[in-house]
Parts: sequence; structure tokens; C-alpha cells
Amino acid sequence: MPDPRFYPQPQPFLLKDILTLSGATLRAESNVDPETFQIANVAPLHTATASDLSFLDNKKYVEAFTASKAGACFVAPEHADKAPKGMVLLLSDMPYKAYALTAQRLYPEPSWSESSIAPSAIVHPTAIIGAQCRIEPNVVIGDNVTIGAKCWIKSGTVIESGVTLGDNVFVGSNVSLAYCVIGKGVRILPGVRIGQDGFGFAIDPSGHVPVPQLGRVLIGDRVWIGANTAIDRGAGPDTVIGDGCMIDNLVQIGHNVRIGKHVVIVAQVGVSGSVEIEDYAVLAGQVGVAGHLRIGRGARIAAQSGLMKDVAPGVEMMGSPAVPLKDYFRQVATLSQLAKKERG
Repeated sequence: MPDPRFYPQPQPFLLKDILTLSGATLRAESNVDPETFQIANVAPLHTATASDLSFLDNKKYVEAFTASKAGACFVAPEHADKAPKGMVLLLSDMPYKAYALTAQRLYPEPSWSESSIAPSAIVHPTAIIGAQCRIEPNVVIGDNVTIGAKCWIKSGTVIESGVTLGDNVFVGSNVSLAYCVIGKGVRILPGVRIGQDGFGFAIDPSGHVPVPQLGRVLIGDRVWIGANTAIDRGAGPDTVIGDGCMIDNLVQIGHNVRIGKHVVIVAQVGVSGSVEIEDYAVLAGQVGVAGHLRIGRGARIAAQSGLMKDVAPGVEMMGSPAVPLKDYFRQVATLSQLAKKERG
């Protein structure tokens, strides 16, 4: 059960409303009335009780599913026969998404009806603050900043001159925003840095010469930016993050990078300058990307890979230097055979 010190306990949720919200269907063998059956909470399979709703979306956890005491569970139809007796089954082709939608309803984001600006916040007279915004202590908002409606700016954040935030943006504590235009529904976690100088120098043995960084950072709608991630502004062209991207903690995105829609970038990835990443690509943890490359639509790069060349759409890459997935495993198998021969 979520700790009540941090998460207010939800009101019970009728099964019929869960089915409507999630798009799941009730398994015919489940002997309950959706009009009266209630769920009190959500929980993982191994801790759930008879009043909780859980989910199974990975076959690795079928054993935990079979042993679970959850009262109800989202599950794909192919795993339904492995459920313990008495469990109410909510059939879904996307159990994790169904669970997420339900958990969001049980634990909604905080809401408020009036604007509030802490006395210690410093807001320039030319800044425009939208309706129902929440500005916490020690926030600094510079001149000609525009902040949309229902934004929440946490303590210690600095928003520099000219920055624009769309509606419903959450900005965590100790964030710095400069030279950027941010869309609607964006979530920026603590410690993020957006819009600082890109790493650009004219190399000279007598002393490297910094190149003025004259671009911006443009961030689309519904983007998630994890804690302590850094996104450099462009050198002349802009750095661009498309709608719906999910960027994990501790990611570095260099200047002039252009990222399409719904790209997923996992923790500790480093993307060098002027890289283009097309829609729906996935970069797993600790991937390193050399500059000026193109990663095609839907490409998937395995963890700790080092990309040194362009990646075609839909291709899976692995290794350092990264190669197509089949080639990587072929190389591993060949090295294993050579090692066996060497050992005699």
C-alpha cells in the first residue's frame, strides 16, 4: 500500500468505472457484479490483498501472478488461465496501460483553484503569469517571461528572460530554464538544466575559441524530462524535442539535436551535437551517440551501446561500436567459440 504520509488514501472505485476507464473487459468466469464490486487500492502482485487491483504484463511474473492474493488483476487473455481461484480478471491487450490509467484516477495530481505566489518569489513586472498558477518560495522569474495557466513552479527554480511555458507545466525544484519555449503539459523534474550554452569551440592550439550559441531549445507538448537532465540550446539552429518524448534522469542532449515525437531516452544517455533522432526511436541506458548522426524512425539502441554511424529506420543495434542485433550476437558466439578453442 502506498505510504499515506505521502499519498492520500483514495476513495473506493467501482469495477464498472474501472472497465470504462481502462477499456478492459471482465472475464466471463468472474462471478462479480461490476455495479457493486469495489477496488480500494492498487498494488504489485506480491503485496496485493483482496481489496487491491494489480496487473500482469510480463511473462516473467506469471509465477507471482499465480500466487497473488490480489482481488482483481489486469491481464492479457493468454495468461488468464493461470490466475488463482477467485481472482477477478480484467482482460486487456495492454495491461500495464490499463493499470496506469486506473492508478492515475485513484491518485490524481494535486489541484488548486486559485493562483498563489510565495512572498519570497521574485517575479519581474513584465512577466505574464497565467491563471491558477502556483509559484513556490525562492523562485526567480525574469523579464518578459510568459507562463501559461495552471503551471506549478517548485522552490528554487530560475526562469530567465523571455522563456515561455505552455499551460499545465510542472517544473520541479532547483531547475534552470533559459532560451527555451516549452509546450503544454510538460513535466520537468528537479535539477534539470535547459538552454545553457552548447559545447561549441573552434579548436586552436593557441587556445580554443568559444562559438556563440545563438539558438533556442524548443520543447513540444506532453514531454517528460527526468531529474538532472541537461539540454543545451542550439548554436544557430535550435535544439528541438518533439511531442510526447520521455527522457529519463541524467541525460545529456547536445546543441542542435533534433528529436522527433514519442522518442524514449533512458538514463545516462549522451547525445552529441547535431544528431537527429526520428519518431518512436528508443535509446536504452548509457547509450553514447556520436555527433551529426541520424537515428531512423522506430530504431532501438540497446543499453551501453556506442553509436558511430547512422541507423536505418526500425533497426535494432547493440554493442560498442554498435552493430545490428543479429550481427552482435553472431560476434559474441564467434568469440566464445574462439575462446573455447584457445583453452583447448
